[in-house]
Amino acid sequence: MRYPTIAICLMSASAAIADCPPPPDIAAVQDRLLAQIKVAPNESSARQISSQLWDLWSRAPDERAQEMLERGVKAHAAFDFDTAIEAFDELVVYCPDYAEGYNQRAFVNFLRQNYATALVDLDLAIDRSPKHVAAISGKALTLMGLGRDDEAHEVLRYALSMNPWLAERRYLVEKPGQEL
Repeated sequence: MRYPTIAICLMSASAAIADCPPPPDIAAVQDRLLAQIKVAPNESSARQISSQLWDLWSRAPDERAQEMLERGVKAHAAFDFDTAIEAFDELVVYCPDYAEGYNQRAFVNFLRQNYATALVDLDLAIDRSPKHVAAISGKALTLMGLGRDDEAHEVLRYALSMNPWLAERRYLVEKPGQEL
């Protein structure tokens, strides 16, 4: 009797995944914004461009996914981390190719100091969106939380090569003979 229940759950999960459309193609706009942020004249201008990048990353594949994302972000903002994780879990099951679900779930786990779990989700987010600078800088901070500072600084330098205005730049430690 147990096997039919498991089969029904698996079929339901497969159907849910099949319902999610592909994430929006943001590559061209993202590349344009990343090029602009590299030459931004000041931090204020860079923040405006960064906000536009967040708008792109936060565009879910459909209304259902957008609602899950917004529910999770709202719960996170209210420090209701359990509800936030539930919403992001639901989102990544429904839309496994959408990077921001993983990135947001990683952020909540980072805040909980569950760095190992956060790192897994950050890698999944970056796999899906290789120029997601926020996920990359989040990975650097997570690696620092794990005490993997050399690796963290390497990842942070990579993020800064795309966005030199990241607030996380203050965490770089200069080593003799090494350019920040």
